[in-house]
Amino acid sequence: MDGLFDEPLNPERRRGRGASTNATGRYEKQTRHGFDDGWGGDEADAPPLRTEVAIDRSRTIINKVTSPDLPFDRSVNPYRGCEHGCSYCFARPTHAQLGLSPGLDFETRLTAKPEAPRLLEEAIRKPGYIVAPIAFGTNTDPYQPVEKRWQIMRKCLEVLEDHAHPLMITTKGTLVTRDIDILARMAHERLAHVAVSLTSLDNRLSRLMEPRAASPSRRIAMIRELSRAGIPVHAMMAPIVPGLNEPEIERLVSAAAAAGARHASYITLRLPLEVSPLFQEWLAEHFPDRAQRVMGKVREMQGGRDYDPSWHRRMRGQGVHANLIRRRFEIARRKAGLDRPLPQLRTDLFRRPPRPGEQLGLFGD
Repeated sequence: MDGLFDEPLNPERRRGRGASTNATGRYEKQTRHGFDDGWGGDEADAPPLRTEVAIDRSRTIINKVTSPDLPFDRSVNPYRGCEHGCSYCFARPTHAQLGLSPGLDFETRLTAKPEAPRLLEEAIRKPGYIVAPIAFGTNTDPYQPVEKRWQIMRKCLEVLEDHAHPLMITTKGTLVTRDIDILARMAHERLAHVAVSLTSLDNRLSRLMEPRAASPSRRIAMIRELSRAGIPVHAMMAPIVPGLNEPEIERLVSAAAAAGARHASYITLRLPLEVSPLFQEWLAEHFPDRAQRVMGKVREMQGGRDYDPSWHRRMRGQGVHANLIRRRFEIARRKAGLDRPLPQLRTDLFRRPPRPGEQLGLFGD
């Protein structure tokens, strides 16, 4: 984005954004630094940052997932980048693969995949395709604000419903309630789960951590509305940041249970690659009095590093403090009745309905 450099941007220009800088991605050979050339152009007079959306021309849409930490083996991401602007988002480094910054570019320069529904249908109709739940929202939120215009996620849901294909969604976007009609029908056939991400019940903290995401009260309302429609809801406390939202563990679990959630889990803060300096900038700006203490606990849980990418440790951490969080969460979850698994999604209903002009085979699929 023209005029954005590695130095912190004027707070007025980045109002409502999570990152304070547009740090150069790790694949770039050059960095950018602003300077006064004597011709004016004061940054204070520049307009606020606006969200830009480019078209992603990917030829495939289903991503293979090999992580042993995750309960699925494939995912779909209708968008790259995320307008929610979460300061801690572990997906920020993926923007460097586009030649863009994991900082402000990640939340202001997005790409949309309007061909995703077509590509998805082509993929699941291929001979030999083996059915298993597809996860949405594993990298960036499929119900971020731009979905209201593009409606890519809804069109993907229509494809999966037509084929009775199971799916799971993770989101903090209220737009998911727009699609309750489809999700409720699929949930009735045990074809859909929704995980709602909860970070804090404190409006100020939530707004600072996730500037363009739904408020805590709206997310609790999402859980209630989805649950009343018969859609199994998984409340995901993510991330738990030691010394920041950690004191809310019990209240978050209790609020999710009261709203109708059926299961709860948590993930601790993850700071891979460029996320660590971006989060530390955010922490120093908004919580200077506790920044050192928070990062000290993070490093204690990550084996002395900002981030330990090892399987089975990267999402929960290790050590005394990580065990304390785990124990607190398990007790709170058990008391709230959220320690039972969600109903297993069905794969035996999958079908390939005929397209216009096609004839049914003699014996079907």
